[in-house]
Amino acid sequence: MNKKLEATARLLEVMDTLREQCPWDREQTFLSLRKNTIEETFELADAITDGNMEGIKEELGDVLLHVVFYSKMADEQGEFDYADVCNALCDKLIYRHPHVYGDVLADSPEEVKQNWEALKLRKKARKSGILGGVPRSLPAMVKAFRVGEKAAASGFDWEKREDVWDKVKEEFAEVEAEMRSGSTNDLEGEIGDLFFALINACRLYGIDPENALERTNLKFISRFNHVEKRVAEQGKMMNETSLDELESYWQEAKHL
Repeated sequence: MNKKLEATARLLEVMDTLREQCPWDREQTFLSLRKNTIEETFELADAITDGNMEGIKEELGDVLLHVVFYSKMADEQGEFDYADVCNALCDKLIYRHPHVYGDVLADSPEEVKQNWEALKLRKKARKSGILGGVPRSLPAMVKAFRVGEKAAASGFDWEKREDVWDKVKEEFAEVEAEMRSGSTNDLEGEIGDLFFALINACRLYGIDPENALERTNLKFISRFNHVEKRVAEQGKMMNETSLDELESYWQEAKHL
């Protein structure tokens, strides 16, 4: 047995022991673990964003623990076990890679992705509709991106990607009109429409909107921290400092 199989067998044995002997592990259910699973996924995402390979290794282990934990609980209920999870995944990967395991041609990552989405649609659309496979619990930005992808895979998309900017301008104009009207009844909805159009623009131009926004978040935090530090050096608080002075520190940060 190679070391990967040995490590997997060890993990399954540890899970069996914990489920039998640890009071906390014994009382867990699918629902009680759900929030922890979400948290572990975001911790993995943070480690990836930071490029922290040691952190990625650790967080991958935490995510894997949850896969094994859910599989163990399902096995106890006679539903499925870890082997079933692995085999179902292998079957899915083989089915969705006909360019590797079949005679379909796909010479670029984009062609592979198109084939993947088409095969998913063929299987899932019969059950729950084209958009039925988008998880309800996804964060709104990620959900919007996936909704756009799935709709586009069915042929519902702009003919040319440049055309999306007309939609962005249209939605921006509607936000402005709503703001000028003095009514906020539909402002949230109009801003949502603008966000959705921008996210579709990202999709069409090959930009991950989550990564793009996080990049801006990190840039803003870095610059704001510089402003805060400069204000402290003057022996003042932020709210005691003029906007002109804060702006001068902000411009400094932009050139660091």
